[in-house]
Amino acid sequence: MRFYKKAVALVESGFPRFGLNKKREVIRLLCEISKRENISPEKIVPNINQNKFYDAKKYLLKRRFPYAYSHDELSAPYLPSIRLKSSESLAIKEKIFHPKKIFIEKSVRTSYVANKFKEAFQDAVFLEIESLKDYLKKNRHFTISDYNNRHNSVFIINERYDFFKKCPCTKSAESCGYHVFNLGFGCIFECTYCYLQQYVNSPGLIFPANVDDYFNAFNSYKRAGMRIGTGEFSDSLMLDDINEYSVSIIDFFKKQKDVMFEFKTKSSNIGNLLKTKHSGNIVASWSLNPQSIIDTNEFYTASLAERLDAAMQCVEAGYKVAFHFDPVFYYEGWEKDYEQVIAELFTKIKLKHIAWISIGTLRFNPELKKIIETRFPENTILDAELIPGYDNKLRYPYSMRYNIYKSIIDMMRKHHEKAPIYLCMEERSIWRALNLTLPFIKT
Repeated sequence: MRFYKKAVALVESGFPRFGLNKKREVIRLLCEISKRENISPEKIVPNINQNKFYDAKKYLLKRRFPYAYSHDELSAPYLPSIRLKSSESLAIKEKIFHPKKIFIEKSVRTSYVANKFKEAFQDAVFLEIESLKDYLKKNRHFTISDYNNRHNSVFIINERYDFFKKCPCTKSAESCGYHVFNLGFGCIFECTYCYLQQYVNSPGLIFPANVDDYFNAFNSYKRAGMRIGTGEFSDSLMLDDINEYSVSIIDFFKKQKDVMFEFKTKSSNIGNLLKTKHSGNIVASWSLNPQSIIDTNEFYTASLAERLDAAMQCVEAGYKVAFHFDPVFYYEGWEKDYEQVIAELFTKIKLKHIAWISIGTLRFNPELKKIIETRFPENTILDAELIPGYDNKLRYPYSMRYNIYKSIIDMMRKHHEKAPIYLCMEERSIWRALNLTLPFIKT
């Protein structure tokens, strides 16, 4: 935050009666208003009662959160201290994924996945380790700077326990019953809002080599009619040309015809999908946003045009496809931008090929806010009104979220009245207000 030092100096000199915590809140609000309105804190301070904290805070809150304030939705705003380190900011530049070190657990050193990485990155340093767990015992301390450089290290492991889990849906939200095929951890893309940034204790990108063990375990985990997929803790297809996970997954699920398997991605890496025969229960899905959002918040990912083109190719190959408007961003002109994306989607993809469409607004744990600020100091997504929601995640105000959902659903219904829409991690009252039901079997 370029106004931080100036805000601190103004508060220290002009608000001598305020205690440490009160000064912290005033500094935070001054900085956010200055960034949001692109004005210097000096132009804000004259409007503040410098002797009465609650009067000062009321003025600042009303100016920082005008929508939430006017709709009486600002009971407990999140105003943490500001933590900025220039050494932790991420330099966005043209990047080709090419790890410097590849650690391979001893038990999978001759595995197919290990050999594929050796072929793809012949000039990398390959190191054999007893286990990832053993490595972490000796290398415990990781920072945001380490997270910024996580692409330099790959770990190929023998996963023994964490094969599947129910989607970690927010408590009190309407659950869609999704299940996660937990194949790998970490992503080569850089999305400003990604919750994986909180996992700074991860040493690099993690890829299991023992996919067959997942398949053996699935027989006892399986529920008829379930939806399960990869893409929760990593992008499903980002390196599929190397690890070729999709080939064995599609082959396995040919025999699981009462299960729908989904590959979630922001890539266009669909080569293996196009050449692998499937049995109709595989769904390829893409996260969609206006190109302006992709350019400023989803670095290194495929463009909107590339994602839709990849979806068209998958449809031609007989796949069902799905789309996730998640997260949706609120900003000036957002409706026009999303209307264009929706029009383009339904122009290129017929409804009969779409398995489902999810919608979810921007949300994240409060702790992530400071990480976004330090990694992406020029971001604009935090300029929006994000306040603690029903699950304590930072979200847009309730009535704003409702209006966003209604607008997007109306846009979709204009194209197809029966578009299979559901909300992701949203509270039940909004589902009811929008008269939504799940478009698939919930398990």
